Amino acid sequence: MYVERIYDEDLSQAAWMIGCQATGEAIIIDPERDVCRYLELAERNDLTITAITETHIHADFLSGTMELANATGARCYLSDHGGDDWSYQWPNHSDADVTLVRDGDTICIGNISITVVHTPGHTPEHICFLVHDKDTKEAIGYATGDFVFVGDLGRPDLLETAAGLEGVMVASAQQLHDTCVRFMDMEEYVQIWPAHGAGSACGKALGAVPQSTVGYEKRTSPPLQLVGDETAFVDFMLTGQPEPPLYFARMKQMNRDGMALLGGLPTPKKIKDTTELARVVSSATVIDTRPWEEVREGHLPNTIWSKANNDFHRFAGSFVDATEEIVLIVSSEELDRALRNAIRIGLDNLVAWVEPELLDNVEGLESMPEITSSELAEMHNPSVLDVRRLLEFEDGAIDGALNVAHTRLLDRLEFIDKTKTWVVNCHGGSRSAAACMALKRNGYNVMNLAGGYKGWKQQTNCCTL
Repeated sequence: MYVERIYDEDLSQAAWMIGCQATGEAIIIDPERDVCRYLELAERNDLTITAITETHIHADFLSGTMELANATGARCYLSDHGGDDWSYQWPNHSDADVTLVRDGDTICIGNISITVVHTPGHTPEHICFLVHDKDTKEAIGYATGDFVFVGDLGRPDLLETAAGLEGVMVASAQQLHDTCVRFMDMEEYVQIWPAHGAGSACGKALGAVPQSTVGYEKRTSPPLQLVGDETAFVDFMLTGQPEPPLYFARMKQMNRDGMALLGGLPTPKKIKDTTELARVVSSATVIDTRPWEEVREGHLPNTIWSKANNDFHRFAGSFVDATEEIVLIVSSEELDRALRNAIRIGLDNLVAWVEPELLDNVEGLESMPEITSSELAEMHNPSVLDVRRLLEFEDGAIDGALNVAHTRLLDRLEFIDKTKTWVVNCHGGSRSAAACMALKRNGYNVMNLAGGYKGWKQQTNCCTL
């Protein structure tokens, strides 16, 4: 048996390739949209992808199941659970070979047998996969998707907080508790192969260790210690979850209903002169991936700031809509990373890209005001907007600050007075910088607090000694 974890560091997402070396067949679990990685890995290992599956209708990225099926002709195995609202719809209008599976069904990959286990709670249709050789009853691994992580469980609130279904999170958490009761009966030696690691917004305290065992999670995972006390479990699972990025709702809908096929990475046009740049950006959104200091000192109109790294989905995903034409300011070395991060969250309309050096020849670039904690202290009754998570805000904040998490900012603009000039802060100055650019684009007068709340607190403490 061949088992490989294909990890996306920026989205903290893991797909799994499981192959039968005797027959040369392989299955991919939870692929992302840039499927060339899986095709190349299969080829290097003399495997043919004959099956594709996913654990659930994802919220944090666009599934690559349709894309990979189009490239390979492999059969797709999708959950037949979920009810009217969260059942897969795209197979109804697709040419893909799709088989719907339910709890207890078996998927065979050469000499490998994979048992489907319905594990609702994170989402109602969620399934996991017990993997074992055909001739053995004992499973070697459990591909748990967004059910069991290392040190955490998949959050049960997203259908309400991200997808907008009101009044379902408590019932989902209760359902997750029932699923965990079933999990506690599993053999302890079985390996846990989760779909996410530290940094994912699909949980609140995911570990950085890539995989675990059933026994280790039973003994050490904080929420699993509460199994048997449903009330305590539900309270724990619904407390302290981070505010989900705005793009999550779009991912849920597209992964359920279907999306356009790419057929490969997009190839936006490279702009090489300032005249063409001015023409293109007049009707497009600019995502500038340069360091903040450079963007702050000079950027094009209608610019969003987001590095090409793991900030991209939290920043660009929260501030840019899928319908917008996008121009990337990005180095050639970072272009591939930026393109992959964009299409993984459905920002496909990438019309052009620009090397950062071209901006040196552009006149009239705009700047973003930024102040220090000392300058903030000298202001009379400033209007402060704190874009940290609510949990961070409640742990300490600048006096009189208004809190709106940066990942939900554009959904709550009505709470931010447009007649005021806002000093925007986060913990260290990065999230607030991105928020400032988004607010400016929406007609707000803003300035970034350099050093954020951390710097303000250090300045305040120094002044009181």
